[in-house]
Amino acid sequence: MPHTDTGKTAVLQNIHGTMEFLRKYPPFNQMDNAQLAYLVEHCQLRFYATGESILSPADGPVQHFYIVKQGLVVGERPHSARRGSETTFEIAGGECFPLAALLGERATRTEHLAGEDTFCLLLGKDAFVRLFGQCTPFRDFALRGVSSLLDQVNQQVQLRAAENLGAQYSLDTPLRELALQQPVACAAATPLREAVRRMHEQHVGSIVVVDEQWRAEGIFTLRDLRRVVAAGESLEQPIGALMTQHPFHLPPQATAFDAALAMTERHIAHVCLVEQDRLVGVVSERDLFSLQRVDLVHLARTIRHAGRIETLVALRSDIRLLVERMLAHGASSTQITQLITLLNDHCVCRVIELTLEELGDPGVPFAWLCFGSEGRREQTLHTDQDNGILFEADSAEEAERIRQLLLPRARRINQRLAECGFTLCRGEIMAGNPELCLSRREWARRFAGFVREATPEHLLGSSIYFDLRVVWGSEDGCAQLRRQLFADIVGNSIFQRMLAANALQHRPPLGRLRDFVVARKGTEKHTLDLKVEGLTPFVDGARLLALAHGIDETNTLRRFAELVRLGVIDAQDGAAFEEAYHFIQQTRLQLHQQQAGQGLAFSNRLDPDSLNQLDRRILRESFRQAQRLQASLSLRYQL
Repeated sequence: MPHTDTGKTAVLQNIHGTMEFLRKYPPFNQMDNAQLAYLVEHCQLRFYATGESILSPADGPVQHFYIVKQGLVVGERPHSARRGSETTFEIAGGECFPLAALLGERATRTEHLAGEDTFCLLLGKDAFVRLFGQCTPFRDFALRGVSSLLDQVNQQVQLRAAENLGAQYSLDTPLRELALQQPVACAAATPLREAVRRMHEQHVGSIVVVDEQWRAEGIFTLRDLRRVVAAGESLEQPIGALMTQHPFHLPPQATAFDAALAMTERHIAHVCLVEQDRLVGVVSERDLFSLQRVDLVHLARTIRHAGRIETLVALRSDIRLLVERMLAHGASSTQITQLITLLNDHCVCRVIELTLEELGDPGVPFAWLCFGSEGRREQTLHTDQDNGILFEADSAEEAERIRQLLLPRARRINQRLAECGFTLCRGEIMAGNPELCLSRREWARRFAGFVREATPEHLLGSSIYFDLRVVWGSEDGCAQLRRQLFADIVGNSIFQRMLAANALQHRPPLGRLRDFVVARKGTEKHTLDLKVEGLTPFVDGARLLALAHGIDETNTLRRFAELVRLGVIDAQDGAAFEEAYHFIQQTRLQLHQQQAGQGLAFSNRLDPDSLNQLDRRILRESFRQAQRLQASLSLRYQL
């Protein structure tokens, strides 16, 4: 804690000079005179001699915001692998600290020392909180200063878990940092025996086949070698005849998360790194495992090859552990929900396959559709079923015959998904419902009816269908449906206006004084719904604007990104909506993790009194952004 002796601490006398100094640095250069004067008037000036401790983890929860006025501050954190410390960063004049700890109302995890004789301005916590609430530039800087709005919310969980897991990198690590050795490559004419010898000598599990310009033509892996040997193929054949053509690739600046997602989705163990059409590296599944100890690819593979439903049921706990580890490694809510959705997709596919093995293949091609959060790739651990079936039929009679074949299998699939943790939909939006097991023509008529006969009440229950995508089966029929849907909606101002009215049904839980509006009685007393009241306004608003402008995206944040690109919404508004959506979703993920850890049933209801003061402020600001989005829709559609 800072000393209070008069020889080292002084109330600032030269307010004007200090204000002029601060105007040279962000965010103070964006603050108006009154706000900056308030900051300076509430600061104390403190001197620290070289080597003196300014702030320590032992000091307890941080009570001051520090600005370096003169000198140098070094941050040192105890090293996990040896005694002593390592310098992690330096803070020079005009810079400030420790935002993460102050916002999180906790002690700093870093020792801050004076690297030379140093003067710091100290702003008390109460004044910091007031300035944070009243000054937008200061608040925005504070939120960015902990690298993102979400890092601040999740930092305690992240750092504690990361220490236990021994993490050294984050999921945002560029792939070029993982592909340290030169890629092992050969020409297409190289005999397989020679190629395998090179793999053995270099201790790698793959070799990339390249042309004279080092363009990747194919890849050959140890898995391919097992296949070749089992088939009795000659090892003298050119590798070009046995390689996997057109290997998947990413740019070197892509992240570890991008590679993990690709491996999980495509069932591959190697990703080529390509820059300007030239092979520059290879990242393997093993590289990601050693990096993160988050074995996404292994978990996905185990799900896809599960031989029994009971195995899939047991793996749900592994997915919960995965979410905890992802939080520990600094993954964003978007990354986590994408991966949960992807693993859920694999689980759905395997349940379908096991059910068809049990009940027999109906002999009719069909596609398993998903709607709602799964369709948007925004699922959390708390999810229910929103699904349907699409098939082709030339007549109503044929459609009914096929439906009777598929319905028993669909109902069995719904039951087995429920066993795996996917709650049965109370509204019967499931493939086992005859009204959702339809031919493409029947789906087309149903969608046309949504547009032609829409009412706000009708759309309230049907809008989730507009987020549809295929999980299992051919995507052709679904693509045709989406094209028809865009054709029916683009330019249809009446329907768009009704969609807008629907998007205003769920209001953010803020009162006139911007405090939270919570339930007043029953088991939900004193709580608000993060999903319905917090996320749904963003989901509905993004869906409306995307459909109205023919944007073929189902994910909410991707919809916002496209709307910004097309100039439909302002870039700053888009960024604000994205941050608010991230924050609410991250709060929801943490709530679910707490419930899982305590053995409670999943719920989206949060008591805002359980949040610390700054979290409450940020949550209110996030809800305010939802209000702004709804206000813009009201103005755009004159509601």
